[in-house]
Amino acid sequence: MSDHAFAVLRLLSAGGFQSGEAMAQQLGCSRTLVWQAVHAIEQDFGLTVFSVRGRGYQLASPFDWLDVAQIRTGLSEAAGDSLTLALVERTDSTNTQLMTRAAAGAPQGLLLAAEAQSAGRGRLGRRWQMKLGAGLTFSLLWRFERGLAALAGLSLAVGVAMVRALRGLGAPVMLKWPNDVLLDGKKLAGTLIELSGDAQGSAAVVIGIGLNVADPGEVDQPVASLADAGLQLSRNTVLAALLNELQQVLVEFERGGFAVLRDEWSSYAAHNQAPVRLSFSHHEPVDGVALGVDDSGALRVQTASGEQLFHVGEVSLRPRP
Repeated sequence: MSDHAFAVLRLLSAGGFQSGEAMAQQLGCSRTLVWQAVHAIEQDFGLTVFSVRGRGYQLASPFDWLDVAQIRTGLSEAAGDSLTLALVERTDSTNTQLMTRAAAGAPQGLLLAAEAQSAGRGRLGRRWQMKLGAGLTFSLLWRFERGLAALAGLSLAVGVAMVRALRGLGAPVMLKWPNDVLLDGKKLAGTLIELSGDAQGSAAVVIGIGLNVADPGEVDQPVASLADAGLQLSRNTVLAALLNELQQVLVEFERGGFAVLRDEWSSYAAHNQAPVRLSFSHHEPVDGVALGVDDSGALRVQTASGEQLFHVGEVSLRPRP
């Protein structure tokens, strides 16, 4: 990836045609490096750049940069007081970076959002990828005094926060156990929660979220975006809405655990009372009917051998074929 790609993209974001010569002068580099940067914007970032001889370069569509001031404008008073916002153009993984910062004593409420990730990942080690500017990839550090053992159901609680925010923006989303947000049955967003700390003492939790605001490009599974729901929203607006609800739900969870959110989660569940198939890494799938979740967030499934509980781990849920 060209080291100048983000710098050239920021210049092109001003709109209209920008000459290669003028951009080279502004950046103190050669026109060849500008051309290489434009090539990287198209090949690595998945954006379209028009090139017209005598006029220069122009982005085919405006680019919506993440902006701390714009995000803060949309925050509630409680979220604004609780959160510290950090934005980067690119990183390996916002979760990885925040886990490192957490170990070094970073404060609760630190948010890290990235325009691009080279090693973004979801649950079960799956890669999370999207076209630059098409979505949100961010992580939030939160500290609990309850200990790791008391954090069961946290990923489901985060799902409740996301549904509150996204329905508030007009997207009729649902939840798939344990950590996916669905739109019309397709994956709109997912979460990855990583923890460190003591079984009974304090714990640091990094909540990673990836969400498609616009078409993410070529992905290896059926996905949806907020644009599919007819919503043309700034990513700053969406991120502020998510942060407002996350702050509120994390406070609720800290006070009462997942039990206080269980009924609300169930009301959003996409597969409640529906036939499902659970797949595992090391043994045969299990078929049954999803009955909802218990107070710890474990999935209740009526199987041929009776009701069974399945905990978040190396298990994936799908509608039964």
